[in-house]
Amino acid sequence: MRRGGGMKIRLLIGVAVIAFALIKNWSNREENPYTGKVQAISMSPEQEIQIGLANAPAMADQHGGLHPDMQLQAFIDQIGEKLVNSSMARETPYRYEFHLLRDDQTINAFALPGGQIFITYALLSRLENEDQVAGVLGHEIGHVLGKHSAERVENSKMWQTISMGAEVGGGYGEAAGGIGQSILLGNGRDDELESDDLGVRFMIRAGYNPYEMIKVMEVLKAAAGPNRQPEFSSTHPDPENRMEKIKESIEKYGYQG
Repeated sequence: MRRGGGMKIRLLIGVAVIAFALIKNWSNREENPYTGKVQAISMSPEQEIQIGLANAPAMADQHGGLHPDMQLQAFIDQIGEKLVNSSMARETPYRYEFHLLRDDQTINAFALPGGQIFITYALLSRLENEDQVAGVLGHEIGHVLGKHSAERVENSKMWQTISMGAEVGGGYGEAAGGIGQSILLGNGRDDELESDDLGVRFMIRAGYNPYEMIKVMEVLKAAAGPNRQPEFSSTHPDPENRMEKIKESIEKYGYQG
């Protein structure tokens, strides 16, 4: 009896912890003022900026540090600033900084919360013109405005709490943690497509040809070859699948060319 009662108490505590996590996540839901998407986010823009700034040096170190060519860096800055200043990105509290990384092997571009944006030399060297560079940077600005990192952090917190509750309630924490990870990875496709859509919008506003973003997808596909998938593509939906969505976005925003 005593043992059974203890198990029931553990189960109730576990259920209470899980319920708390779900309620907290739901209460943190708010409409993103830049995309209109309802998201669960608890951190402020200032906190996003701090997280980005704190992690930027380590992220750069992982790719061999910043590229020493100041002319190339100025080129990246010019395009990034043009995209920001001609779009709603300018009206946000984020601090946009664009970094060209020395890495000449890893085909990648990524954004940290708050406006820290990176592109590797390996990817830059494969792009054919300024419009394509704008497509990559516009996509990454879209991640910042989409608050995708902040949303993943919040979801991660929720699943960590649920995992703890499941562990207390009956030893199923590992399974719950696995569910959380699969859901986090599953959300990635929508984030990428949203960023593509925003990137098209930013390109048009800045006077760039958004069809060049489709050519970026072709560059990524070609770089992958028949067997190898570039890192930029491995964390994003297949380039082939993104092309049609990009075309839809171009039509939606009424680009005339």
